[in-house]
Amino acid sequence: MQAHIARIQQVNPLLNAMVAERFAQARQEAAAADERLTLARHRAGAALAELPPFLGVPCTIKEFFAVAGLPKTGGVLSRKDHVPDQDATTVARLRAAGFIPLGVSNAPEGGLWMETTNLVYGRTNNPWDLSRTSGGSSGGEGALVASGCSPVGLGSDVGGSIRIPAAMCGTVGHKPSAGLVPNSGQFPDLLDDTGAYLASGPLVRRVEDLFPLLRILAGPDGLDPHCTAAALQDPSTVDLRALTVIPVESNGRIAVDPAMRAGVRAAAQALADAGATVREVKLERLRHAVEIWSAMLHQAASLPYAEILGQGRRISVAGELLRHAIGRPRYSMDALLVTASEVVADLLPALQRRFVDQGRALRAELDELLGDGGVLLHPPYSRPAPKHRGAWTTPFDFGHTAIFNVMQCGVTVVPTGFDSRGLPVAVQVVARQGRDHLAIAAAAAVEAALGGWQLAEPRSHPHSQTWGRTQAERIVAGKEQWPPP
Repeated sequence: MQAHIARIQQVNPLLNAMVAERFAQARQEAAAADERLTLARHRAGAALAELPPFLGVPCTIKEFFAVAGLPKTGGVLSRKDHVPDQDATTVARLRAAGFIPLGVSNAPEGGLWMETTNLVYGRTNNPWDLSRTSGGSSGGEGALVASGCSPVGLGSDVGGSIRIPAAMCGTVGHKPSAGLVPNSGQFPDLLDDTGAYLASGPLVRRVEDLFPLLRILAGPDGLDPHCTAAALQDPSTVDLRALTVIPVESNGRIAVDPAMRAGVRAAAQALADAGATVREVKLERLRHAVEIWSAMLHQAASLPYAEILGQGRRISVAGELLRHAIGRPRYSMDALLVTASEVVADLLPALQRRFVDQGRALRAELDELLGDGGVLLHPPYSRPAPKHRGAWTTPFDFGHTAIFNVMQCGVTVVPTGFDSRGLPVAVQVVARQGRDHLAIAAAAAVEAALGGWQLAEPRSHPHSQTWGRTQAERIVAGKEQWPPP
């Protein structure tokens, strides 16, 4: 615990990844864990077996989850004083297994963006290059795990929010199959049908940590109507020689960086070397990944995103843009962009229905193609981590991950190496719903062949800038430009 706290204190001023800490309580809980372990060792036998499996292990939590006594703002300025008094189900399950939360990590305002920044806490930097994004929306967790601040991070994912930060920061991340892990106690406090596409899951250093964590996190809690009982199969039982691997380097519409394509090919070769069968298949409907995701999510939502941001009151995009123009913003430009796209979607109901039908057809196609023994390899993003605000230049590239939310698949992101600039490269390993063990087993083989996680050592340099809480406070006071230059 002391080592991880010291690491956070060393690098978080550069990263702005952890936004609220509980170090004093964590030290006390670690001391209590030491005493409990000492007593159990003295008694030996059954006493040791009765200890929680992860007694005393540090963890960090995305700020979207309720952690008793810590803020849960969702990055929304009007919620800056919101502090829950009890844990979300997943946080409580981690604690029961012995984990000790160190604090909560940064996320974009409202969650639906690839850059982790908001007006409450400011912007998070990528630990491999401080001038670049850590991804979103679990960007704080990606940066903390990648830089050795935390061995286990809890994130959430409705369009790539675990997988994009994992890929951009060089960690392992798993989006569980739909319905496997409950989403209750998470921002927004609304368990509508979008819960069928939202997934809570871990970001870690090594693939071998995923299955033990899923065993802890999975299962109904009586609160989330979309979480159902499901048998978890052990990845160690998978025979890779019986696995079918389908590499897809591009969705056929969005340009993909050669390094990301090479990552898919390297992963396919690693699995082929392990005895798997590699097949080439074209999936034409993937071209419409963003439209399908948007239409299916829009159909499932009971409240528009504009009302979620406004805490029940629909915000006016035009009015908020005017506030930006006079330097008095209440919402980030990223959140307003998402809100504006929702307004456009409302104007095109026939087109929405068409893409919902396309999504159902793609789901059937993927289920048949992957079956009980297949995985698909796909880039988690169009390129390695862009410069800050660079995601604005290609706002639809998140379709690489988002499509697998509405397909309800289990997906593991695993590092495959680095590009020529030293930025992490990764691959998505996709299995059909309920076959998470296949994705994890294949990812473990890729990791074994290609090396996996390496410790990121954040360093300040003349061409990078931190954008932390102080700057965020100046923006709110109208003394600083937003978005930052």
